[in-house]
Amino acid sequence: MKILVSACLLGLDCRYSATGHEDPRVMALIEKHDVVPACPEQLGGLPTPRSPAERLDGRVMNRKGMDVTAEFIKGAEETLKLARLFRCDAAILKSRSPSCGFGSIYDGTFTGRLTEGSGITAERLCQAGLRVFAEDQWEQWVDYEGGMTDGQCK
Repeated sequence: MKILVSACLLGLDCRYSATGHEDPRVMALIEKHDVVPACPEQLGGLPTPRSPAERLDGRVMNRKGMDVTAEFIKGAEETLKLARLFRCDAAILKSRSPSCGFGSIYDGTFTGRLTEGSGITAERLCQAGLRVFAEDQWEQWVDYEGGMTDGQCK
């Protein structure tokens, strides 16, 4: 299986804080699957490090009040190009992110509160037919990987 993965989950220092968030479960996928790393925010042209951003009312705003929606949309489109180029079947993305979050994301107030929803890249990948999972949805991933479900997309 070919899996698109948020690059930060593989330990790449591409998060807004210029850190990675290596997940040992995701790292283990390299042993049995073809893994394609991507950072939609970097692919959209945002620098690293960068001001944290959150989604609110269909826009993505950074903590400084700058609208970065266009960069997030570009990053989603570039990430989709990679997924298609490498013929990815599914994606495992960084939870709660305004680009990669799936199912719940930060609510746009920069207070750490979560709300139902998904990031721009997660939404775009779903629209294109990929099965998307956040790294905190491991049980659903295991069911999909084992052929027990067809995967998920909201």
